[in-house]
Amino acid sequence: MQVPLLDLKAQYAGIREEVRSAVDRVLESQRFILGPQVEALEKEIAAFCGAAHAVGLASGTDALLLSLKAAGVGPDSAVVTVPYTFFATAGAIVNLGARPLFVDIEEAGFNMDPACLSSFLQEECSFNLTTRRLVHKASSREVRAILPVHLYGQCADMREILEIADRYGLPVVEDSCQALGATYGGRGAGTMGAGGCISFFPSKNLGGAGDGGMVVTNDGEIAARVRLLRTHGGARRYYHSVVGYNSRLDELQAAILRVKLAHLAGWNEGRRRNAAAYEADFSAAGLTPHVTAPPVLPDRDHIYHQYVVRCQRRDELKAHLTAKGIGTEVYYPVSLHQQECFGYLGYRPSDFPHSRKAAQETLALPVYAELSAEQRSYVVSSIAEFYMSSR
Repeated sequence: MQVPLLDLKAQYAGIREEVRSAVDRVLESQRFILGPQVEALEKEIAAFCGAAHAVGLASGTDALLLSLKAAGVGPDSAVVTVPYTFFATAGAIVNLGARPLFVDIEEAGFNMDPACLSSFLQEECSFNLTTRRLVHKASSREVRAILPVHLYGQCADMREILEIADRYGLPVVEDSCQALGATYGGRGAGTMGAGGCISFFPSKNLGGAGDGGMVVTNDGEIAARVRLLRTHGGARRYYHSVVGYNSRLDELQAAILRVKLAHLAGWNEGRRRNAAAYEADFSAAGLTPHVTAPPVLPDRDHIYHQYVVRCQRRDELKAHLTAKGIGTEVYYPVSLHQQECFGYLGYRPSDFPHSRKAAQETLALPVYAELSAEQRSYVVSSIAEFYMSSR
């Protein structure tokens, strides 16, 4: 049996005619950039998340870049984030001329540990009560923002993070690129801080037919700055108040995403059902000593952008599943503080033990909504075969 990590063809089969009709309408209109489809999608995504504003962009990476810049991040500043995440999280910081400052993740949820954040700001930064400036002692850079990541589809502990940020007057920009539809305390991912960043990369729960992204926010000033930045810094053609970027969402992408958005809640629920079934199957197969299912933490739900387990002898298990025709992936095998391009930051390989441990132990299994019970059972039996044969 073949079980891909993600089966976009199965998803497309159920919406083919809707997508083709939407694409045809755009082609007939011959309007391709920032038209009525983008405007409609922005309103629909804002409503879906529970945000006042949404701004369509060319990618999730650009959403990070422009929202950080809109929040005041620039050259010679610094942003606190985590080393266990996709590269774009830190890459956007560096591309603004800022410095990423890493704090470790919680072991259970793979997201920023508020205790590590608090101790870092207290011990490694100095805060001037008069100027309200927070400066990283080692680099002498002013800390301008905190960038938590809602990794794999579950929110970070935003209540704690926002309370810590408020002590220092820091904006919180949410990397929600993997968490569209997830909630924390009833609030949508991306709507709790200064702004939230969404990716529409094809593999996301809501994926386009290419790159695309969006910033959601309840702050009208942030929304206005991002809108300005996405069109070369000009509010009207040929008049530029700031130097911006070319980061505009295509009409074709927006039209396709609007079709898929109507199905997103159902697809997310399908992922949740498969995740719950996996956990029950692991227990029934006696796999819990070897495989740890991802927990759903208090006040949160999970949309399972990825179903990431911790497992013993991870690389051997991955090779076994590949031989059985089962798609898996390691997200992310090298913690960012160990990446060659970030060597200048001066971190030691032994820093951030929970991030390093996650990089060594985690494996993503197929969880998409169209995954059949038969396919899922085959995945579980193949995992059981690996561990039971090596007793």
